[in-house]
Amino acid sequence: MKIMQLWFQQVYLLLLTMTFYVPGCLAGISLFSDNSTLAAAYKVIENAIESVDLSDIVENLLNKAANPDQFLSAPELIVKYGYPAENHTVTTTDGYILTLHRIPYSPKSPAAPNKPVVFLQHGILSSSADWIILGPENSLGYLLADAGYDVWLGNARGNTYSKRHVSLSPSDSKFWDFSWHEMGIYDLPAVIDYVLDQTGQDNLYYIGHSMGTTMFYVLTSSLPQYNAKIRLMTSLAPIAYMGFVKSPLSKFFGANPLTKPLASMLGINQFLPSNDLTSAFLGYICSDGSIIQQICSTVLFALCGYDPQELNSTMLPVLMSHAPAGSSAKSFLHYAQDMNSGSFRHWDYGFIVNLFHYGQLSPPEYNVSAITVPVRLFYSDNDWFGDPTDVHKLNQSLGKPVGEYRVPLDSFNHLDFLWAIHVKSLVNDEVINFLANY
Repeated sequence: MKIMQLWFQQVYLLLLTMTFYVPGCLAGISLFSDNSTLAAAYKVIENAIESVDLSDIVENLLNKAANPDQFLSAPELIVKYGYPAENHTVTTTDGYILTLHRIPYSPKSPAAPNKPVVFLQHGILSSSADWIILGPENSLGYLLADAGYDVWLGNARGNTYSKRHVSLSPSDSKFWDFSWHEMGIYDLPAVIDYVLDQTGQDNLYYIGHSMGTTMFYVLTSSLPQYNAKIRLMTSLAPIAYMGFVKSPLSKFFGANPLTKPLASMLGINQFLPSNDLTSAFLGYICSDGSIIQQICSTVLFALCGYDPQELNSTMLPVLMSHAPAGSSAKSFLHYAQDMNSGSFRHWDYGFIVNLFHYGQLSPPEYNVSAITVPVRLFYSDNDWFGDPTDVHKLNQSLGKPVGEYRVPLDSFNHLDFLWAIHVKSLVNDEVINFLANY
């Protein structure tokens, strides 16, 4: 009984957060954007909030039948749909214990020696589930396995599957003292070396989404020896330069000088961590028939771009049960620094510490021109986080670009690269065809 009472208390607090905090943030965003689409989206939230009754929501949660995929881990989802799944553990040189998930073969492409290896790296607040969550007909992880690849799915430090360290606890603030820079120079080398050792291959294909692309640019510009270990990089919604970010939520926090000191003062080290309660709760309230489902979708649109026609609302409970999967606050702050500078730079400690740490007043830029891996950039016009102007700048700066691919749908947004209803025909088929012919 006491556990149930505690559960209701936590649910109540989460409901209060969804009911009052999120709309408040969106109201503040209106000061930074005159976007008519965002204004219309906020009106949807206002209307939804007016009809919210907490007791009705709790009753709805208790009576609603859940999609079983909400409660399955990434390996369990893989096995459920008839594919083999393996768990692998890798320890980085700075002590973080990472989990890799593997699909070594497929019902359509049986086990065989020397399959080409492809490594997929998720974006911020995400996990390996990104690549398999839409099922075998649409998700890139399954489609690559069907096409004959040995598929490895990464999990960056701090997310649901990689929240361990040889000596630090996640309750220790030191555990969270990292951004995507450390993911690039520690996580990726450990993972790539492990995958190549396990498969006996000399190199692999790398596919990244969002922060998964940032990590790659950090790795290959900072540790040039890893360029030889990657055959081709496919960047989905690439993030490096961020001078033209349109996402109002991102701009709000990025432009606010109080963001970093407030996070430090409040002891906010991790951002949107995942646990069983929040995953189940988000899955339930974002489900069909929920009176505040529109809030779930509108918050996603405020971050990534408005594209309701490509969002499968029936899948929202499953999507929101697996994401957000947690990350460090410092990763967001590092992006905020790049938004403000318009450059792709190392962490900014401030003038004095920069002088001690880097030998100069401002942080050095990552030299992406030193990247010798062939890189293909997939972008979309309505990506509010990875604006086409920033993508074009990246393409011109890379050492060996092999072209850009514009998704042929004007409304396609940042998360559509993973979750769109037509992601297979718009993105994944093109990815697989290019890999096969490269």
